[in-house]
Amino acid sequence: MKKEKNKDKVSISIFRKRWRKFRGIKRGYYAFLALVFMYGISFLLPLFINHTAIMVKYNGEYYFPLFKSGIYEPAVFGQEGYGETNYRRLKETFSNDASDNWVLMPIYPFSPNENLLDETEGSPPHPPSAKHIFGTDDRARDVFARTMYGFNISISFALVVTFFAYLIGVSIGAMLGFFSGKVDIFGQRIIEIWSTLPFLYVMIIVSSILQPNFILLVFILTAFSWMGITYYVRGEFYREKARDYVSAAVSLGAKNRTIIFKHILPNSLTPVISFAPFAIVADISALVSLDFLGFGLPPPTPSWGQLVRQGMTDINNWWLVAVPLGAMFLTLIAIVFIGEAIREAFDPKVYSRLR
Repeated sequence: MKKEKNKDKVSISIFRKRWRKFRGIKRGYYAFLALVFMYGISFLLPLFINHTAIMVKYNGEYYFPLFKSGIYEPAVFGQEGYGETNYRRLKETFSNDASDNWVLMPIYPFSPNENLLDETEGSPPHPPSAKHIFGTDDRARDVFARTMYGFNISISFALVVTFFAYLIGVSIGAMLGFFSGKVDIFGQRIIEIWSTLPFLYVMIIVSSILQPNFILLVFILTAFSWMGITYYVRGEFYREKARDYVSAAVSLGAKNRTIIFKHILPNSLTPVISFAPFAIVADISALVSLDFLGFGLPPPTPSWGQLVRQGMTDINNWWLVAVPLGAMFLTLIAIVFIGEAIREAFDPKVYSRLR
C-alpha cells in the first residue's frame, strides 16, 4: 500500500490553541514565567532574607533557630544578654575564635521588621550602602527586606481580592443574564445603588472604628470590586443563551443548573480571564494607595505604600520613594504584559497587533 501523502490532522483543543498563542507572545509569556517564579520564591524569603540563623554549630551540637517555634537566648551559645540572640554578632564572635563553632546565616541577614538602631550610626533613615543595599527607613528597618516581603503581601492580597470579587461578580452576572426579566431589572438597580457608595469614605469610617488588617481589607475591597465583571458576564449570558445549543439543551429537558454551569458559563469566561490581570493591577494599586494614606495594613507590616509615605515626608530620602515605586512599576508592567498576551490569546484573529 502506498503511504498517504497527507496525514490526518490531529484535533487540538481550544485551550491548547490559546496556550500556544499565549506562548507565542514572548513578552507576556516571559513576564508570566518571571512573575510566577518570583511569587513562588517569595514564600521562601525567610530562608534568604532573615536575621535568624538557619543553623548554628556550638560545642559539637547543632541548632536550627529558623525552624524553632521559640527563640534561643544568648546564654545558650555562651553569650551575655537577654532576649533573642543576635546571630550576626554571634557569627562574628565565632569567626574570631579558634573553635570549630560556626553560624549559617541567610544570604541577606536582615528582617523586614528588625530595628537596627543599635547597629547603625546617626539617625534614620540611612541611605543605601554596601551593608544595606537600599538603605533603611525612619525606624532603621532594612528597605530591601521590607520591599521583598511587601511583594508577597501585595500579590497575595490582589489574588485573594480578585478571586472573591470575580466569584461574586460572575455568580450575580450569570443570574441576571440567564433569568433576565424582573431579576435583571431589580438586580441592576441594587448594583447601581451599591456602586454609588464612596469607597474612600467607607474606608475612613471603618478605620476609625476597627484596626485594618489583611482580612478586613480583603472583605472591603471585595465588596467594592465585584460590580465591574458582573456587567460583562451578564452580557455574555444574554448572548449565549440565545444560541442554538442552549435551545437544544432546554428542549432535552436539561435543568437550569446544568445549562448555566455546563453549557453557558464555559463559553462566557473570555472576559473574566482577559480582565483578571488588569483587576490584579487595580487591587495592588488600591492596597498601595490605602497604605500611603494610612488606611491600609497596620505597622510594622512590610508595605510599599508605607515606604512611599515615609519618603514623601522628606524628599531627600529618595530611596524610600524610588525603591518601592520601582518594585511596584516592574510588578505592574509584568502583569500588564501578561494581561495583553491573554487578551490576544483569546482573540480569534490569527495575527494580532502584538505579534
